[in-house]
Amino acid sequence: MPATNSISPPWSPDSWRSRRVAHAVDYPDQAALESAVNRLGELPPLVTSWEIERLRGLIADAQDGKRFLLQGGDCAETLDDCRAEIITNKLKILLQMSLVLVHGGRRPVIRVGRFAGQYAKPRSSPTETRTIDGKPITLPSYFGDLFNSAAFTAQARRPDPSLMVRAYKHAAMTLNFIRALVEGGFADLHHPEYWNLSFFSHASLSAQRRGEYEHMTRTLSDGLRFMEALGERSVEDLTRVEFFTSHEGLSLYYEAAQTRRVPRREGYYDLTTHLPWIGERTRALDGAHVEFFRGIRNPVGVKVGPKAAPDEVVELARRLNPGNEAGKLVLITRLGADHATRALPPLVDAVRASGQRVLWVCDPMHGNGITTASGIKTRSFDAILKDLQDTFDAHTALGSRLGGVHIELTGEDVTECIGGAAGVTEEGLALNYASLCDPRLNYQQSLELAFLLAGRMRTLPGAGDSWTPAAK
Repeated sequence: MPATNSISPPWSPDSWRSRRVAHAVDYPDQAALESAVNRLGELPPLVTSWEIERLRGLIADAQDGKRFLLQGGDCAETLDDCRAEIITNKLKILLQMSLVLVHGGRRPVIRVGRFAGQYAKPRSSPTETRTIDGKPITLPSYFGDLFNSAAFTAQARRPDPSLMVRAYKHAAMTLNFIRALVEGGFADLHHPEYWNLSFFSHASLSAQRRGEYEHMTRTLSDGLRFMEALGERSVEDLTRVEFFTSHEGLSLYYEAAQTRRVPRREGYYDLTTHLPWIGERTRALDGAHVEFFRGIRNPVGVKVGPKAAPDEVVELARRLNPGNEAGKLVLITRLGADHATRALPPLVDAVRASGQRVLWVCDPMHGNGITTASGIKTRSFDAILKDLQDTFDAHTALGSRLGGVHIELTGEDVTECIGGAAGVTEEGLALNYASLCDPRLNYQQSLELAFLLAGRMRTLPGAGDSWTPAAK
């Protein structure tokens, strides 16, 4: 096991600059970079410290089995998608999924959106080559609207630090709209009979599965019977449920610029988002990302793939949460359908033996990517479901607990992932493939996955069919 220093080296919001930055984007104009960073540091925070502390408390509850975390949203947001309909649809599918999971798990759900900041995406290669007019052209890869633009031109792909300021402004507009919707009651979502459940009628859905879905929908329509599990006091409060934001903290310039102390609280807060996470490709123990995120008060997520060594994961937990505080660390396994049963138990055993407090969350999207014969990136709904079910079963067999799911999804009617009761086929992917990065579950597939997970959650002890608020 890697050695653990008894005394951590001094930390500051800029101490990461002395470390190796994985998947760094090379800005050709350093003066423009520093100007953008300085401007970000002058702008108001996007979130507040009390919201962050609130989320930490909810995650601590989830670690004790009292709540379940639902984290979902776009693979990579775009600035052009900062539009009312798109934002509303994201909130709608997250809320609908959460109500289904409340019904299945008999516990409140923490809703965390991959929005208002998910503008960056690590890529497997720093460059991309395409054939234009018979000639190969190599340009920087598209790393998300935080760094450059998607169009395949030299100007668009040139890293531009001013995009960080533009992304901040679009995140602020998104958050402002979300808060207004939540406070104002953006939809009458305690009537699931209004939901778009057209996948129920698809020919590929068995009569048994259709009956299960329809039974749950009928039960869900009596929203008063599970209001207390939401932690709300009245039906009217259902229009003011909490949403928290999250994004991958890929750009440390962006994160550090908004990291500061706040009055009457100890430590530093990253005020770009409530729950930042470190990706599988950037979680090196001696890297810049672990160095930065070890010093903030936010809860922090870490993606963990099938090749992660148990002692490495334990050391990650120790470095990112040296005080072993409740609600601080979320381990997001992204193992893949072929590896979850084998790879998860050693990780859970090692973390449990270390005594580190973590929330185990499953990301069944990554690790299950495939490419069709025609070269289209997609994911199979069946593989996503198997990954999630195997992870759920492995935790149960170990006496551990799956505390949440992390899904790349959209509220739009896209065709990017194959399978599911909606019946998306390889031939149908081209109908509405809109993602600039990784494929996402569409509205119907997302809701179907929630129904299936809820069915599995109902098999746990204490989650009987006849449930009332008094049985909470």
